[in-house]
Amino acid sequence: MLDPILARTRIAYLSMEIALEPAIPTYSGGLGVLAGDTVRSCADLELPMVFVTLASREGYLRQSIGGDGEQVDAPDPWDPEKHATALDAAVAVRIEGRAVWIRPWLYLHRCPHGGCAPVILLDTRLEANVPADRGITDRLYGGGDELRLKQEVVLGIGGERVLRALGFEIHTWHLNEGHAALLPLSLLRRHRLDDAQLGVGALRYDVNPVRDACVFTTHTPVEAGHDRFSYDLASRLLGDFFETDQLRLIAGQDALNMTRLALNLSGWVNGVAARHAETARGMFPGYHIHAVTNGVHVPTWTHPAFARLFQAVTLEWAHDPDVLSLMDRLPDAAVWEAHEQAKAELLAEVQRRCGTSLRHDWPVIVFSRRMTGYKRPDLLFTDLDCLRRIARDLPFQVVVAGKAHPRDEGGKALIRELHAHAQALVGAVPVVFVPNYDMALARVMVAGADLWLNTPMPPLEASGTSGMKAALNGVPQLSVLDGWWVEAWDEGVTGWAIGRDGSVPTEHATDLYQALERTVLPLWHHDRPGWVGVMKQVICRTGARFHSQRMMRRYAAEAYLR
Repeated sequence: MLDPILARTRIAYLSMEIALEPAIPTYSGGLGVLAGDTVRSCADLELPMVFVTLASREGYLRQSIGGDGEQVDAPDPWDPEKHATALDAAVAVRIEGRAVWIRPWLYLHRCPHGGCAPVILLDTRLEANVPADRGITDRLYGGGDELRLKQEVVLGIGGERVLRALGFEIHTWHLNEGHAALLPLSLLRRHRLDDAQLGVGALRYDVNPVRDACVFTTHTPVEAGHDRFSYDLASRLLGDFFETDQLRLIAGQDALNMTRLALNLSGWVNGVAARHAETARGMFPGYHIHAVTNGVHVPTWTHPAFARLFQAVTLEWAHDPDVLSLMDRLPDAAVWEAHEQAKAELLAEVQRRCGTSLRHDWPVIVFSRRMTGYKRPDLLFTDLDCLRRIARDLPFQVVVAGKAHPRDEGGKALIRELHAHAQALVGAVPVVFVPNYDMALARVMVAGADLWLNTPMPPLEASGTSGMKAALNGVPQLSVLDGWWVEAWDEGVTGWAIGRDGSVPTEHATDLYQALERTVLPLWHHDRPGWVGVMKQVICRTGARFHSQRMMRRYAAEAYLR
C-alpha cells in the first residue's frame, strides 16, 4: 500500500491537528482546518508529501448548550478502523523512562483526478503500553502541561521515528506550529560536535544540517498560544534524551519554549499573513520571518450551486482557482439564485438544530469563530439599544457558532453572555447560537451567510480563513483590519472594514454600528444589483487569490526547494 508513496515522498508535514473530514474530529479549529486544506491541495497538486498527526480517538469536544447558555463538553469519539488502515509497524519513545509504543494508521486522501496525499495518524492505545500511557493520543489538547508535553513527544519524536520505520526518506520537515518542535531536536542529536573544539557554554551540536532540513510555520501572535514547559517537567518526561544545559541554549533559559526551539532549529520560518509576519518579527526580533498568507481549498468550501456556475465558465476552477478572476462575467440573476439556495440550507440547518425559524427576506449576519476573548464575539452586542434602533428600519438577524476550549472559562463565559444578549433582543433582532460548530456546519454557514462578521482584537488575529471560505460563495466580509483582511480589503468592493488600520479598539463597536447602518444594510435592503455586484467582486478578487493551491505553490517554491 505504501510502496508507490514511499518512492516519491520527500516532504513531511507535522501538525497536532488535521481536519480530514467531518466524521474524523481530529481538529479543534482553524489550525487543523488549514492543515486539512493543505492535505487536499497537496493531493490536487501531487506534491511529494506525507502528513503526520495524532489519532485523537476521543476528538476535541462535542459541544451542547444548556438552557442558561452554559457550554457542556463531551468527548467526540471516532473509530480509526472505519476510516484508516493499521500499518504493520510500531515504534517506541521513552517517556518517564518507560517505552511508549506508537502504532501508525494510514489515511489516504484522494482527489478527483487521482492525486493522493497520505496521512499518518499516531496512536498509543495499545495493549503493550501501561494503562496510563494508552490514552496519551486520545483527546486533542486534553489535560494539562504533562499530557500536552507527552503528546508533543509522540508527535515530534515519535512522528519522525514512525516515518523512518515505514521507509520514508524525508529531506524536508515542515512543522505546523511549535507542537512538533521536538522533531528537529531529535534530528540534532545526530550532529554532535567534538567537545575539544568548543568553548565553555557553547552548543555542542551542529545546527546547520537540521536548519537546512526544517521549515517552521508559526500561527499565533497570542502569547498564551506558545507552549512552554518547565525544565523539571521536561527532564522528568524526557530523561537523558537531550542535555538540559544544551536545551536551554536553544529553547530558552527559563522554560522549554517550543516556539523558540522551532525558530532556532528551522532554516525557513514564516507567519501566515503579511500583518502576522510583521507582528511575529516584533515578538521574536533577530529572526528572519517570511510571510505566506493562508488559503482555503476551493472545491471543499464552495457550495454546489456556485460550483455549477463556476464549471459553466471554466473547467479549471477547482484545480486552478486563479481562474475565479473570470467570475465577474456571471449573470447577476444566477449568482443571486445560487446564494438563495445556499441561504435556504443555512436556515433549514438552524431550524433543525435549534428549532428557530429565521426569515429568508432578512439578511443573515454570521459570526463563527473559536469562542475566546481576543476574537471578541460580543463586540456586536456592545450597545443593544443601538442594535434595536438599527433593526427597526433595517432588519437583520444573527447566527453565531463556536466552541470554547474546555479549560477556557473566559470563553465559556462569553457563550453565556451571548445567550443573555439573544434573550434581551427577542422581538427586535433574532440571534441564534448554533451548537457544536464543526466542518459540516461550517460549510453550510460560509455558503449561506449574507454577511461574514469578524471582530478580533488587533494584532491578535494571525490570519483567519473563515472569511476566505465565505468569499468563494460570494459572501462579503465586514471585519477589523487584521490578519489576511488587511491584504484583501478594498472598501465597498470586496467588503468593508470596521474602522481603519490602526484605529482605537475601543471605538470598534461604534465603527461597526456605523458601517451596518450607513452602508452595509442599506445596500442589502435597497440596492440588490449593487449588492450582487459586490458578491461577484468578492469571488473574482478574493476567491481567486486566497486559496490553498496558491499557498502550497509558494511553500514548494520558496520553502521546500530552497
